[in-house]
Amino acid sequence: MTSTIGLVTLDEMKARQEKVVQEREQELAKKQRDAERERQKAIDAKQAKKDRQKKQIQSLSFNPDEDEEDEEGEEDEDKSDGDRPAVKAAEDLADDSSQSSEPSSEPSSSNALVPAKSSSQAPKLIPRKLGKNPDVDTSFLRDREREEHENELREQLRLEWEQKQEALKNEEIEIIFSYWDGSGHRRSLRMKKGNSIYQFLSRCLEMLRKEFTELRAVSGDQLMYVKEDLIIPHHYTFYDFIVTKARGKSGPLFNFDVHDDIRMLADSRVEKDESHAGKVLMRSWYERNKHIFPASRWEPFDPTKTYDKYSIHDRKKSKGK
Repeated sequence: MTSTIGLVTLDEMKARQEKVVQEREQELAKKQRDAERERQKAIDAKQAKKDRQKKQIQSLSFNPDEDEEDEEGEEDEDKSDGDRPAVKAAEDLADDSSQSSEPSSEPSSSNALVPAKSSSQAPKLIPRKLGKNPDVDTSFLRDREREEHENELREQLRLEWEQKQEALKNEEIEIIFSYWDGSGHRRSLRMKKGNSIYQFLSRCLEMLRKEFTELRAVSGDQLMYVKEDLIIPHHYTFYDFIVTKARGKSGPLFNFDVHDDIRMLADSRVEKDESHAGKVLMRSWYERNKHIFPASRWEPFDPTKTYDKYSIHDRKKSKGK
């Protein structure tokens, strides 16, 4: 470390600055050499790891031909070793027989033992692959052809069902209704089974505007349809009630014609061709008179609710008495 205490000449100051610059350059060069050395060590270590892995892979590899040749050589040696005692025994026996009876040399030679064949010469059995048993029931297993056939049949049945339902929805029925403003004004319309209640009310409005002036500024949303003492929402269709054979409080919802001989009390479990005319009325009239019979019996339609018995009397009024 150079000292700059006290006064120094310009040359001494320049010399000291040059010395400091040189020392700094030497330190930077040393750091660069160290970094280069570390990087080279990392590269060498990585290459050594790759070489080591490569050697391990090569040590695990094998040549199947060499193994087959070794096995064949071992089999030949076993065969020759196994045949030597049999051949020696056959030669000894032949010598004994020739010494005992020289005239009958031909039979003795024919009775000579033949060297036994080694077990290695037996034909090798090739293992057969296991196949399917045709007697086993495989209907529970997945079969692409069977599934495709079932899907095609299912799709065909679905299209047939949709066509039948569409034809049923296009059938026309006569709907008898009564415009209710405190008294009934009976009319009739022909509608398709697939039409909604809102479409029915719009047709009713077109018919009734000519006779009732209060309906001239009214739209279909401001009308209500009451069937068998149930207020039917506008989004339902006649087809919905016909298919489900829905029931109301005072009669079936799936009959839209009228029979006036409906009894005061009937069992809903026994289907009868009896029904009331549905009422078409303004919503404002219902709000003013919903506490008075017959509007006091009306309630919104609930498809989950069932009615044990049909009735047309006012239960609230009878209870009050």
